[in-house]
Amino acid sequence: MKDQTIEDVVETLAQELGRGLSLEDPDGVLLAYSSHQSSADRVRVNFLLSKKVPEDVAEWQLRHGIAQAVRPVVVPSNEALGMRERVCVPLLVRGFRVGYLWVQQQSDADPAAEILTELPGIRRTTDRLAELLLETDAAVSERRLQREEVFLGACRGRSSAVDDMNGWRGFDDGMPWRVAVIKELTPAMPADRPEAQDPVEAALLQRTLALHATVGVRDVLFSAGAPSCSVLLCAGDIARGVLGQVLERYRSEVGKRAGRPPERLVLGVSESVPAPRGMFGGFEQALHAVQAAAVDEALGSVVSYAGIGVYQFFGALTGPPPVETSIRFTELCRADRLDELVPVLELLYDKNGSVQDVAEQLHLHRSTVYNRLARIRAVIGVDPLGGAARLELHLALKARRWRSRPQVDSSG
Repeated sequence: MKDQTIEDVVETLAQELGRGLSLEDPDGVLLAYSSHQSSADRVRVNFLLSKKVPEDVAEWQLRHGIAQAVRPVVVPSNEALGMRERVCVPLLVRGFRVGYLWVQQQSDADPAAEILTELPGIRRTTDRLAELLLETDAAVSERRLQREEVFLGACRGRSSAVDDMNGWRGFDDGMPWRVAVIKELTPAMPADRPEAQDPVEAALLQRTLALHATVGVRDVLFSAGAPSCSVLLCAGDIARGVLGQVLERYRSEVGKRAGRPPERLVLGVSESVPAPRGMFGGFEQALHAVQAAAVDEALGSVVSYAGIGVYQFFGALTGPPPVETSIRFTELCRADRLDELVPVLELLYDKNGSVQDVAEQLHLHRSTVYNRLARIRAVIGVDPLGGAARLELHLALKARRWRSRPQVDSSG
């Protein structure tokens, strides 16, 4: 059904332009072509028969920059190949090159300049064609996978990938960039899920989810899938509301693509990073924001690195996660056998000492909160709201949360 839809779109475009068209994926494999044959040269006829661009023709086309083009390109004729002049329309969705639409001359007297003047009139349809290609396996081409590998490599700090990203075109308008990570928080991955058994399958699912959640979102410039998360390259001024919409679309896509309701989803986003040399730092910031949101639901589902507070310090630490070494906190935990004291204390810190807010959230009477606060004071021997003790205990509470964070790292 999807392939037929693509063929219908190609046929419609051919009728509007009055010229023969062919559609190929980034690897030169034929996807669809129009029935208009009056302008067919030898290259077109052979292409339709073999379904694959011959190496000599591919070399000639690449020599004229189609692999890097973001706008229509005129590829001149080549008598030795039996090839008339033609126009290549690169099909891109947020920088992903999903294919090429080739427009043939009607005859040698049909100049490419005239074809170029007609293309703006079909821009809406060619954009739709590009989006349709995302619904097919054509989107998962070798060229595209290589580009995702470069992007993820730059996020991991690989110098060769950073150098490769310096050559990317079409993303300058979004600089400086921000990196975002979307992660589904699952207590334990069921063994019968395909993504639990095969990391390649898991990365493919993440890639698909990210693509469909961000189609048409101008400020998301690029996306890729790692085995345990999706990674987005965003414009530096992307709004929090836009990220929230992306997360909701992602949630919907999990149901459609994975055939199950999603677990809790979080999106962490870095601060602005110099592109592309700052990709590694931005990726680390986005990961830490995800981890902080995972252990502290009060932070919400869309979290910026700047908004995770003390977890920034934990994320910057090297080595094992911090262990609570506070004597007072250890004593309090031992005394809190019914888990009544520690939750009240943490919420009191998070609510800026407002007993009323704590009572409302925990559905307690204010006198009960005061009573538990007095019990805490008796256990640790000092006022838990006093300066040094408050800093010590609040830090120990957050360190305990941080220890349970999901282990998402730069390897995906």
